[in-house]
Parts: sequence; structure tokens; C-alpha cells
Amino acid sequence: MKYFKRNIILISVISIVSCSAKNQVIIDPAGVNMAVYQQDLRGCRQIAEQVDNKGGAGAIGGAIVGALIGAAIGNSDTAQKLAAVGAVSGGAKGAKNSKQEKDLVVKNCMRGRGYRVLN
Repeated sequence: MKYFKRNIILISVISIVSCSAKNQVIIDPAGVNMAVYQQDLRGCRQIAEQVDNKGGAGAIGGAIVGALIGAAIGNSDTAQKLAAVGAVSGGAKGAKNSKQEKDLVVKNCMRGRGYRVLN
């Protein structure tokens, strides 16, 4: 049980850290006014904040699936453990999907503003 809790905490921390990274946009800087670029990038990131964070929904779905599987193959203790694992992994997956969608919005926004986005 001690290792189980430690692993849940570790997965949660990794998920939070990976989701907190800013969208990195690599552009061709030739002929670009970097002050204007930074302003445009801030504006595009603000637009990307409109993307719904799917982490909560993923956590709920993962917890339900984990609990059902745990109840089917074991007892209530197994169901609780698998629900926790499902919540963490579902939340992490939902957050990752949200981050990928935000990154895409930022890059498309920057392309729309005339930048040559390389990544």
C-alpha cells in the first residue's frame, strides 16, 4: 500500500509538471520584429486559454472505469485502488489532450498572424 500511494503521488506530480509547460512556438525569425512577436504570442496564448481543460472529465471517467474493473476482478479494496489509478491516468490523459489542443491553437493563431511556424 505504501508503494501504491507513492506511485500515485509521483504520477500526479509528473502530470502537473508536464501540463504546466508553455506552448513553445518555433518561428523563422528572419525579418521579424521580436517585440511584436512577443505581443502576438501573448495574444495567441490568451486565445488558447479558451480550450476546455479536459483533465477533470478524464479523471472522473478513469475513476469510474477503474472502479468497475476493480469490483469485477476483486474486492472493494481493489476497486478503490484501481479507481485511484484510473483517476490519475484519466486526468493526466485529459490534461495532455488539452495541452496539445492549446498548442495547436497557438500555432494556428501565429500562422494566421503571418509567422512561419516551424514546429
